[in-house]
Amino acid sequence: MQRVLFHSTIFGPIHSRRLGTSLGVNLTPNDGKICSFDCLYCEAGFNAQGPGTTGFAPRREVARLLEEKLSEMKRAGEGLDVITFSGNGEPTLHPEFAGVVDDTLRLRDSYFPQAKVSVLTNSTRLGSDEVREALKRVDNNILKLDSAIDATVRLLDRPNDPGFSSERVIGQLEEFAGTGIVQTMMLRGEWEGQRIDNTTDEEIEALIEAYRRIRPREIMLYSIDRQTPARTLEKIPAEELRAIGDRVSQATSIPVLVS
Repeated sequence: MQRVLFHSTIFGPIHSRRLGTSLGVNLTPNDGKICSFDCLYCEAGFNAQGPGTTGFAPRREVARLLEEKLSEMKRAGEGLDVITFSGNGEPTLHPEFAGVVDDTLRLRDSYFPQAKVSVLTNSTRLGSDEVREALKRVDNNILKLDSAIDATVRLLDRPNDPGFSSERVIGQLEEFAGTGIVQTMMLRGEWEGQRIDNTTDEEIEALIEAYRRIRPREIMLYSIDRQTPARTLEKIPAEELRAIGDRVSQATSIPVLVS
């Protein structure tokens, strides 16, 4: 079974194809996975591997470890483009997520004031006032929307919430008009006898309508880059991905980053 990628709370820095030199913050367990989605393409594996034993990283410990790493990088003369909340699950599930964001912004300002703070979120916690307000405070609020069609989201992202709907999430995403970044994983393949493809005309038109409603400051389209737990998924060729990006950009007048 494919398992979690990150075995520490602070990891990297690594080079992100979308964000540059990135220092990672993993708020979820170091030896397991906690997520409100169970995506077929998740590089950290399926939720079935279990939550592990270490639990959510305590807020005070996150701040201590982050400051140690930032201080070390500063002394070594290293550069830093971004501090990124990612890891082995959904960061906004952390019970003190808003406080951790505030600690991170304070430490960023002290050590690398030019660096951005980014959060990669699957958009499932946007019903929380505290989470929404914390996301508004970061530089790059990167919000997942893999499809505007419920059946596709349920097959591809496999939300834990039986009441999940694309319409509800799209409505919540509208609150981040002009500031949020919407990220969409494009792929096709098969899972348990069902065809998956969010690159069809129907899917792209539904996404375009959703993007128009949300009006994010940017759209990120990307495809599989590493091994996925569902081995029957297919990466979208770069040329096709660029063509989809051009189509979305022309239809919405929103900048589209393809990677």
